[in-house]
Amino acid sequence: MAVKILADSACDLTKEDYQRYQIEVLPLIVQLDGKEYEDGVSISAKTIYDAMRGGTTPKTAQVSAQAFKDTFERHAAAGDQVVYFSFSSQLSGTYQAAKLMEQEIKESYPDFTLHVVDTKCASLGYGLVVLRAAELAQAGADVDEILKTGQHYYQHMEHIFTVDDLEYLYRGGRVSKTAAFVGTLLKVKPLLHMEDGKLIPLEKIRGSKKVYKRMIEVMEERGADLENQRIAISHGDALETAEQLSQLIRDKWQVKDIKINMVGSTIGAHSGPGTIALFFLNDSPL
Repeated sequence: MAVKILADSACDLTKEDYQRYQIEVLPLIVQLDGKEYEDGVSISAKTIYDAMRGGTTPKTAQVSAQAFKDTFERHAAAGDQVVYFSFSSQLSGTYQAAKLMEQEIKESYPDFTLHVVDTKCASLGYGLVVLRAAELAQAGADVDEILKTGQHYYQHMEHIFTVDDLEYLYRGGRVSKTAAFVGTLLKVKPLLHMEDGKLIPLEKIRGSKKVYKRMIEVMEERGADLENQRIAISHGDALETAEQLSQLIRDKWQVKDIKINMVGSTIGAHSGPGTIALFFLNDSPL
């Protein structure tokens, strides 16, 4: 029996990915104009970006404990083996909700094989972890191999990204109002990365072309065995820019695959339209 791979919608994979790799996804909640929607189910990321461009500030909420309880209980009753890879615990309470339900379900189903894993990743950095685990599950790998490989991926996943407008990061509490105001005036593009699951400013660069060139430089500095791994780029409704970054990568390395997806509603509600994020491993893939 294949191991069941669960994820949440902050992995920013597509419906086609979920179907192809048999990944079960739990949607986070997006609140817009007084209504609640399920990320990727009842609202699209494009709707969120258009609302933000119009001046609306969406809010988000974690996957509910009840959703985890229902999902875990269904798999426990079916006798499945399950690994749930979670969005970073530093950016959402989703992981903690899943851990609470893991304990509760195992009291009723003590033989249920369930692992709840904090990837400390986001967007397609998280998505790449989930994809690799799902590939292994489809190939018949056991739980231990999936956990070991998943750990290798999330511990070595680099997240290098920039946003188009510092105002969105200010609204999300990531930068001060003064920094956002000055940065916008000076056309400063922040370069950020993830460190232990948290968003950390890396550099401030003037001009879009320079920031994308710098992203490639950071990739060269930090990446390992780049030609043998799947690279990913996620974007905040900025496909053309994502494709330009993809071409810069292909001009430098003969990479096997570059996956380009839109940043979903949950993360996009905080990063805003125009976000460009690059994901790769700093160690050889397994």
